[in-house]
Amino acid sequence: MARIDWISKLPEELLLRILSLLPARDVVATMVLSKRWQFLWMNVSRLVYDDTYQGIEHKSFSRFVERSLLLHEAPVLELLHFKLRKSSSVVDIGLWTRSLSRRHVSKLVIKIDSSSCTEPPILPRSLYTACGMLVTLKLNNTVLADFDSSSFSFPSLKTLSLVSVEYPNQEFVDSLLSRCHVLEDLDVEQCQDDNVTVFNVRVPSLKSLVLDKSETSDTSGEDVYVIDAPSLEYLDIYDLSGGSCVIENNMPSIVDALLYVSYEHPVNILGFITSVKRLNLCLPTSKQLYPVSTVFHRLVRLELCTCEKSWLKVLMRMLRVSPNLQSLKLQKFHDIDFDDSPRPRWREPGTVPQCLSSSLETLEWVRYEGTKEERELVAFILRNAKCLGNVTISLKSTKRNKKKLAMIKELSFLSRCSSTCHLIFDEVAPSDSER
Repeated sequence: MARIDWISKLPEELLLRILSLLPARDVVATMVLSKRWQFLWMNVSRLVYDDTYQGIEHKSFSRFVERSLLLHEAPVLELLHFKLRKSSSVVDIGLWTRSLSRRHVSKLVIKIDSSSCTEPPILPRSLYTACGMLVTLKLNNTVLADFDSSSFSFPSLKTLSLVSVEYPNQEFVDSLLSRCHVLEDLDVEQCQDDNVTVFNVRVPSLKSLVLDKSETSDTSGEDVYVIDAPSLEYLDIYDLSGGSCVIENNMPSIVDALLYVSYEHPVNILGFITSVKRLNLCLPTSKQLYPVSTVFHRLVRLELCTCEKSWLKVLMRMLRVSPNLQSLKLQKFHDIDFDDSPRPRWREPGTVPQCLSSSLETLEWVRYEGTKEERELVAFILRNAKCLGNVTISLKSTKRNKKKLAMIKELSFLSRCSSTCHLIFDEVAPSDSER
């Protein structure tokens, strides 16, 4: 009791900040501590409702959420977060969202545990009307109800995350995004049967875009991303659906781009992000990487995945059009079983890429295996890179120490163009497939 009395003497602002770190059930429970605490919980600015604890009856949880939201008095809620284990009904979520209409909610998160429900709940129409002043909206494993999207908007929404969300139809998505007039961050992880084949992202204010479609749908090869975001600074696309991506306008402000895609023609993306500064690539083909006369003048860091068979050709083509590249990292991120077709052979280019002669300063190679192609590439870079400083090579973990020592010795004796070049050797842990 003495400890509680000591805490009670703290300023109310500090107590509210402490309570905002607790789950809503624990926050409300503090009302029984003393008179000082009886009404304090009603002004907490962050509420997290979590029914994922075992032993909580769904009806009891729903009743608790409804009553506590009705009694809550804070005019502004910085965060309202629902973590739901069981399939909540439209009525439940409808009551909760309608109770928010009398206050300003800055951030709303609704996350449904997909392992605990057969069908995700349909979010009620009140979500669109009661939460019009949201700044952040994050939905996970839910279904959006059909509604005339022209009759509502999110004028303050800056961050939108849609993970495994099902939509009424494709037109709904187009209209929804068009009503987010100041949207800056969009994160979309598509699921099967989400009712969207062509996902249009036409948002002039958008600065960060993450698109994830790792699941192959029934319309494999027909799924398309269409992007028109001239203010974009960050682009991350993970798409193994076999579809495609179309960018309608250049992105002059792009800084970072990560592309792990199965597209046969990445030219549709790379040709529009030539202003990128840092680029991370994993591509299955070296055909038509970019349009003729393309130059990545601002590219200073390139990270390339070596899991695909054509990675060597992709690398050399990117080096040729990146005259100011300063940092190069090669790493095998994904374990892919190649078929019996031969791997591409190393062919030394007739001319040395400009970046090797004038700007490349660091080289990092993770999971170096010492194949003939890899040895010849390292030798070519060391022999021609005039500004190269640190070269860090992380050897693929192996029990054969003699082979590892032989690789280190072989690399150490390679001729180097730069007098400041230093080789650093390390060992990486084996991947799960190698254990």
